[in-house]
Amino acid sequence: MTEWPSRSSTPCSTVYGPSTPRALDQDGPHTGVRVEELTEITHLALVSYKLPDTGEIVPLLQIVPSKSHEERLLLVSPELASVLATISKRLRDANGGKIPLTARYDDHERVTGPVLPHLFQRRHYWQPQVMGQNTVSRLLRKTLERMGLRDQAGNPMRYTPHDFRRMFATEAVTGGLPVHIAARILGHKALTTTQAYLAVFQDDLIRTYRGFLDRRRAERPVEEYREPTEQEWRAFQQHFELRKVSLGTCGRPYGTPCKHEHACIRCPVLQIDPRQRGRLIEIIQNLHERIREARGNGWLGEVEGLQASLDAATAKLNSLTLP
Repeated sequence: MTEWPSRSSTPCSTVYGPSTPRALDQDGPHTGVRVEELTEITHLALVSYKLPDTGEIVPLLQIVPSKSHEERLLLVSPELASVLATISKRLRDANGGKIPLTARYDDHERVTGPVLPHLFQRRHYWQPQVMGQNTVSRLLRKTLERMGLRDQAGNPMRYTPHDFRRMFATEAVTGGLPVHIAARILGHKALTTTQAYLAVFQDDLIRTYRGFLDRRRAERPVEEYREPTEQEWRAFQQHFELRKVSLGTCGRPYGTPCKHEHACIRCPVLQIDPRQRGRLIEIIQNLHERIREARGNGWLGEVEGLQASLDAATAKLNSLTLP
């Protein structure tokens, strides 16, 4: 993604790190969050779940509930995790090792929330300030202008933050995800959430954040927060254990089976482990050999299927080399 230069030459300037626009356009396509949910993301919302059997750490992003939207936990892709980590580091480096605590004004509910370590913040008149929806839209617009993207008619492409939410839904459903599961991920239905908190913060800050969550949760239906049964909890654990495959991790949402008959190399939700690069190269070489063999024997139907697998494997290998 094109980097956005930092600028802080005037007392009224808005200071953005190089990764801020990238985080904005990564968060939408990778999570499907609403723009108001995006600006509410704090450092405390990045949580982890440790699988008891394998010890694998699964990163999660907590979307806090509101009067109209329900709470949910979303899996964090490696790309998004990297960008959010960069944002956190940039804020710490610029503020003596700490993320500034800022209060966010909610335009919809017309209330000001508690001071929290919001990730999407700017500096205005030497004071940290949570980005508003207009700021997010402006950043996306200027990033597109710098990239020079145009449609088939030659006109500059325009996107709104909500367009990324639509992209997420479209790609998920066309990729084989059932519509009702996509709706749950987008926050359109109740989800059973699980939270694991590992980082250490100031006690008063944790209490403030917990109180903020409790007040939001109190506005939601009680049945959304019932205790999971032992069977449901075990099923939750087993789902993440079954996501491990030879090339990396299956990114299908919790509670959904494989819809592609375990054809992982072609699957759009396969998250390649960079350590398996050598294995992926071997698979590509083997596919080339099998295509030559199939052509030599006149197995044209076999060639078509192998070529589809080769194209998918090559695309996944190329994605590992992207910055």
